[in-house]
Amino acid sequence: MKKIILQMSLFTFLTILLLGTACNSPVKKDFAKYKELPTVFKSKENCNASRFMQDKSGNLWFGTTDNGLYKYDGKSFNQFTINDGLDSNKIYCILEDKDGKIWVGTEVGLCLYNGKTFSKIQIPLPKNLPTNKNPYYQTHWVYNMLQAKDGKLWFVTIDGVFIYDGKSFTHFPMNEAPNGFLTSNDRVERIFEDNKGNIWLGSRTNEGVFRYDGKFVTNLKPMDLFQDGPKPKAHNWGWPQLQDSNGNIWFSNWGGAYQYDGDTFTSFTTKDGLPSEVTRIIEDKKGNLWFGASDGLRRYDGKTFTYFKDGLINLWIWEILEDNNGNIWVGTRESGLYFFNGKTFINYTEYKH
Repeated sequence: MKKIILQMSLFTFLTILLLGTACNSPVKKDFAKYKELPTVFKSKENCNASRFMQDKSGNLWFGTTDNGLYKYDGKSFNQFTINDGLDSNKIYCILEDKDGKIWVGTEVGLCLYNGKTFSKIQIPLPKNLPTNKNPYYQTHWVYNMLQAKDGKLWFVTIDGVFIYDGKSFTHFPMNEAPNGFLTSNDRVERIFEDNKGNIWLGSRTNEGVFRYDGKFVTNLKPMDLFQDGPKPKAHNWGWPQLQDSNGNIWFSNWGGAYQYDGDTFTSFTTKDGLPSEVTRIIEDKKGNLWFGASDGLRRYDGKTFTYFKDGLINLWIWEILEDNNGNIWVGTRESGLYFFNGKTFINYTEYKH
């Protein structure tokens, strides 16, 4: 574990970061007067900041696809890599469960952090799982995960979807869904649970999105978005992102975004102010929606989109996180991690070419 102690030269960054204290109360500080962040991530290559998470104690966790995992605990940055027990330095999802344990999905599998050490978790594959000779499918990639309201953990992997009840893994048979969804060449990439406990699954199979109510899987295809006359549009798929404070469920894909109110789908595309490729959607504490896309960041107040890009070296955004104090953190492709001060982006990834 590489530990980066923040000295006086990093004092500005310490003051900006808002993290929980030992009593789990968010620290309140004034961020408006600070204009710079030190370079904490140091990369020999372009750095992809892939997934972020803030745990119950207020620690911020930053996953990268090059440099492993970073944790800030209020005193120092800790960097975790394969040298500390991770099975890969390519991080694609992070989750804190109800017991406070940290699950990390990587390019080659699953790891569990108990606060001291990482354990590699082997997900047993079903014997009847179709084999695929494509090398891309031999890595056991973990894309996404969640802990459902019933406490069970769901893992979305390149080998399929798996449910963990605390004792054993069960393969979720998506191949029994309508239209033969999820063959050996298809894969779910995103998972989300709504307020009613429905599990939503999305992939890039051009088969729409899927909802699991605990008994049945329903395939939903918003035809007004997916159809172009008699032919399906090129991106006939969706990543479930979130359920907003009004109960609407949002999805994204390479054609824009769409909102589902329980009855109808409403599409948001370039004509509404969004680019084609939407990668991430979150809702902040004020009820604004933030859209990460291939050309920067947008904030939606329910009526109009406001576009932000000043300060971004690379405009492609992979991740957005609002911390406990309402600050926005952005992860990009190739140019690392940014702090958004409300007007512009401040980067603190230093490249060592």
